[in-house]
Amino acid sequence: MKVRATIIAIAAPLLAACGFHPLYGGMNGAMSTTLSTIYVEPVPDRIGYELRNQMIDLLDGPGTAGGAAYHLKLALTQTTQGVALQSDPNSSSITRYNDTLKVTYTLTDTAGKTVTSGTETGLSAYNVLPTGLLIPLSPQANYGTLAAQQDADKRAAQDIAERIRLDLNVFFAKH
Repeated sequence: MKVRATIIAIAAPLLAACGFHPLYGGMNGAMSTTLSTIYVEPVPDRIGYELRNQMIDLLDGPGTAGGAAYHLKLALTQTTQGVALQSDPNSSSITRYNDTLKVTYTLTDTAGKTVTSGTETGLSAYNVLPTGLLIPLSPQANYGTLAAQQDADKRAAQDIAERIRLDLNVFFAKH
C-alpha cells in the first residue's frame, strides 16, 4: 500500500508536466456542459432510433432543438453479409451473418457551420437458428433469429454512439 502511494506521488507531477489530464473523471464539468448542448437530429429506421436515443443518453443532451448550441446529424448505412454456410447433401444455408453499421456524423453550430465531422463503423454478428428438413420451419426460429439480429445491431449502435461521444470529447478538449 505504501509502495502504491509512493508511485502515485512520483508519477502525478510527471504526468502533469507532460500535459496529461483525464478526459473523464468528473473533473471536467465544462465538457459535460458543452456536450449537453448538442441536439441529436432524428435518424430514420429502428436502428437509427436506437442510435439517436443512445447518443442523447450519453451526451445528456436536450430532446428538442430549441436552445441547443450544436446540432449533430447522423447518417447510418447498414450492410449484411453471410459469413458461415452449413451444407448438407440436400441443401445449404447461411448460419451466421455479419451486419456492418457505418455512421457518418456532422456537428454544426447554430449558424449551420460545420464544426467537426467523422465516420465510425461497427460490426455485429448473429447466428441463424436452424430450420429445415430435420427441424420443421417454425415461427419461433424466425423470431429468435430476428431478435438476435436486432440485439446485435443495438449493441453495435451503442458502441458507435460511445465512440462518437469520445470523438466529440477529444474535439472539444482540443478546441
